[in-house]
Amino acid sequence: MAKRKVSKVTELKRKVFIGFVGLLMAFQLPFAGTALSAGGTVDVKTVERLENLIKAQQQQLELLQQEVTELKKTTADARAQAMSAKAVADEMKTASLVTVEKAVTSGSNKVKLAISGQVNRAVNVVDDGAETEAYFVDNSASGSRFRLVGTAVLNDDLTLGTRLELGFSPNNSSKVNQDDMETDDSFDQRYADISLSSKRFGTLFLGKGDTSSNNTAEVDLSGTDVVQYASISDIAGGMLFVQSSDDKLSTIKVSDAFKDFDGLSRKNRLRYDTLKFKGAYLSASWISDQRWDTSLWWGGKGYGFKVGTAAAIAYINTEKNGEDSDYQYDGSFSILHEDTGLNFTLSGGMQEVDRQSDPSNVYAKIGWRTDLVSYGKTSFGVDYAWSDNLTTENDDGNSFGFAAVQQFNAYGAELYAQFRNFSLNRDVEPNVEDLNVFTVGTRVKF
Repeated sequence: MAKRKVSKVTELKRKVFIGFVGLLMAFQLPFAGTALSAGGTVDVKTVERLENLIKAQQQQLELLQQEVTELKKTTADARAQAMSAKAVADEMKTASLVTVEKAVTSGSNKVKLAISGQVNRAVNVVDDGAETEAYFVDNSASGSRFRLVGTAVLNDDLTLGTRLELGFSPNNSSKVNQDDMETDDSFDQRYADISLSSKRFGTLFLGKGDTSSNNTAEVDLSGTDVVQYASISDIAGGMLFVQSSDDKLSTIKVSDAFKDFDGLSRKNRLRYDTLKFKGAYLSASWISDQRWDTSLWWGGKGYGFKVGTAAAIAYINTEKNGEDSDYQYDGSFSILHEDTGLNFTLSGGMQEVDRQSDPSNVYAKIGWRTDLVSYGKTSFGVDYAWSDNLTTENDDGNSFGFAAVQQFNAYGAELYAQFRNFSLNRDVEPNVEDLNVFTVGTRVKF
């Protein structure tokens, strides 16, 4: 393209030069005529030749002028096209930026919308005493989920909040078992909640969400709670114990034998939380079917320690196996020494049941959080759980486990592994074999 432009310019210069010579000749023609007249002799052929030459030069000048005009027009068009292309590019860039910045917006410019969630997948290798199988599961200890949270500041005192959250748990670890290694996809409507928070009076919740007693048995500062915490049955709750007599599957699930009695979970309720006073607050909720619960929470730091604790009482109003249950009590305590990373967690719960011994559970864990690598905290835990009277009266369940969790803070990710033994001692048939579970998995938050 550059060579073609140079040749056009050279040709243009040549034509200008020829035109200039022609003008000089035309300018000299009258003087030549005068000189010839003075000489007394006029060469007619010479005059005609000069006239023809002048006409030819004039035609060349007209063509030259036309080319110059067209060249200017072409240059102007090219400049206009370039400017237009730049304008379009700038517009596309601006539109692209606007699209990125406004890809997620709320329906009102006064409401802030936040999107978050997590995916938590694991592999369980289970030895039930008869066979060993691998199960690819969604970790029910902290299942995969997606949430939308909206907040609007109404004035200096009041903030309006909304929360929609859906759990996605294909092959939920609390449901798969030896007879059903591929369960239906699980969709859990975790939250559909509205809150009104006051800096002077506390917070009111209406909708489906945490009851006041939810998580009161599961306060845990160990850093291993993604796979190892008071609700030990979550990681393999659907697995069936094998009968000792004939290696056949019993009807007793792990979740039947181990339970941490953690409040009333998430329900449709009206809930109120007081303001915090020195790290403590009270909560109470009113739930359908004449149920209610209340709880006390406290958390704080001091003298190099971080502490969290909670306790709850709930009127559960349920019936199981013909036995009425009225009240449930639970609580937990966790302490972390921040310099060394050493920690201790304790949890307990029980239900009042008519006409049999009350089922109960105790859980304890010691742990260590440290900085082995620069990516994030490395946490280790060793725990033990004891349950009593859950499946039938005098059934005695014992479980111990070892866990390790590595955080990758820059990516919102965790890698974890755990070994756990479940043992159930019974006074009635069938007696069952121990069940051992090795778990490896990852949780990624967004």
